[in-house]
Amino acid sequence: MKIYGMKIFLFICSLACILPACAQGPVSYTRQDSLRVVELLELGAKEMVNGKWSNSQCLTLFYARQLMGRPYVAHTLEIKDKEEHLAINLQSLDCTTLVENVCALALTTSHGSKRWQDFLSWLRKLRYHEGKINGYSSRNHYFSQWIQSGTQLGLVREIEPDRSISVPMKLSLTYMSSHPDSYPLLKVSMEERRLIAEMEKRVSGATVRYIPKERVGDSRKVLSDIRDGDIIAITTSKAGLDVSHVGFAVWGEDGKLHLLNASSIHRKVILEPMTLYDYMQKHPTQTGIRVIRLR
Repeated sequence: MKIYGMKIFLFICSLACILPACAQGPVSYTRQDSLRVVELLELGAKEMVNGKWSNSQCLTLFYARQLMGRPYVAHTLEIKDKEEHLAINLQSLDCTTLVENVCALALTTSHGSKRWQDFLSWLRKLRYHEGKINGYSSRNHYFSQWIQSGTQLGLVREIEPDRSISVPMKLSLTYMSSHPDSYPLLKVSMEERRLIAEMEKRVSGATVRYIPKERVGDSRKVLSDIRDGDIIAITTSKAGLDVSHVGFAVWGEDGKLHLLNASSIHRKVILEPMTLYDYMQKHPTQTGIRVIRLR
């Protein structure tokens, strides 16, 4: 009966394009996406013993490694003139959707589930302010907003670095409202621009701390607060922005910090062969890193 039930589920998935998901609004996905999520959750469940993770690597890295090689495509969630809905796309990823999908998979597994609907629920909680879809402006567009919302919901926490190696940064978010032509919906909707500007004001003003890029090459002993699988948010000097890139921390055999990310340079999800320090030296506007851990 279980096998028969799964076949029915997969048949339904194969027909889906945009379907309602209970009271949380529509969800868009393809058969390949739903099959892959179920397959990944099955793989993750096999590593659980008595409700505990038995693998030598953490859950986030386990799932991130499963997605290595997937194509990089920028702005996968920016769709003009579409009602805001929960979009699932594991066929192509940008840096943020890689982090979101991996974290949703890890949360589903860590809570003892292999259910597609539970994956959707965790992804929605991560992607939207207070976990609720209420139009385009309810999405956590800025990563600082993503961190704040996830912290309030108890999903993530920011690891405050040692003050001897970190510096403060006051958030001043204006990039989206200042560059509406870069966002299809903002380009055509003055109301959405207004809502985004209001959101930016709410999130701005907070002071956070980050590790400057000059210290990112320090030893694992010095950067002991950073663990494999932590989310690395790269801060930027670009006006109106807080974070320009995200990925997962990996301590390499060289004893240095590396980044597993959806790379616009390599055009795929990859564990960057060069150290994170060397990577950041090639990007003048990158200023440092913030560290976030999935609860």
